[in-house]
Amino acid sequence: MGPNVRTYKDIDKSILKAIPNPTNEAYEIKIKIPEFTFLGVSEQPDFAVLYLTFYPKKKIIELKSLKQYVYQLRDVIVSYERLINIMYGHIMEAYEPDRVRLVMICHPRGGISSKLTIDSDWGARGGEEKYRDWVGIEDPWGVSM
Repeated sequence: MGPNVRTYKDIDKSILKAIPNPTNEAYEIKIKIPEFTFLGVSEQPDFAVLYLTFYPKKKIIELKSLKQYVYQLRDVIVSYERLINIMYGHIMEAYEPDRVRLVMICHPRGGISSKLTIDSDWGARGGEEKYRDWVGIEDPWGVSM
């Protein structure tokens, strides 16, 4: 790795900005990032589609800051397994949502595709499993957000 190489440790979570939720009502926000790029551990570009489902409490995502956050990843060397976990942590910390679900579908490399999912509703992630809409879903990669 060269001297200007950035790693996952260089991802700046302070880029993520929140704006006040304009309502106290329950609702769902779905965000699709179709041109999600970063450098894989072999320092070759990786491409993915990222789906973010967000149930706000007091804060919502400022989309401009999310775009800037994602843009910084283009020259960061990181595995997608580590990246989805880092992003999850940053989103939870910045926005303190009732629920967040991240689905990352990575384009094929060497003939292999990957789909990664994290949901704050899962008990394994400290969630209460109060939504449980992920239970029993047949998902032959039809993205369930």
